[in-house]
Amino acid sequence: MLRTVTLRFVLPAILGAVFGFLALAFAAENEPTLPVAVLSIISPGLEIAEMVTPATSVRHESLDSLGPTFGGFLRVAIAVNTLLYFVVFSLIGYLIDRRRPR
Repeated sequence: MLRTVTLRFVLPAILGAVFGFLALAFAAENEPTLPVAVLSIISPGLEIAEMVTPATSVRHESLDSLGPTFGGFLRVAIAVNTLLYFVVFSLIGYLIDRRRPR
């Protein structure tokens, strides 16, 4: 029972967080050189965060810091990537657990 919970939920959550963060770092660094389709597959969080995070306008430029906007961007991107990789690793864990003899 404990092995099943670990294999299906705990391990995928940890791996999802690590791979989600690394995928975002890879995608952000290689964004100018990779096609959008490849970026969307590797790191969908980057594309979704670009759509969700408010853009700053030159006409309505305020003296506020960009820190909260960038922090929100990172939170959205990492959360979406973590969720994607959690689902992928959960599915792999389910398939491994299903094939394992009882």
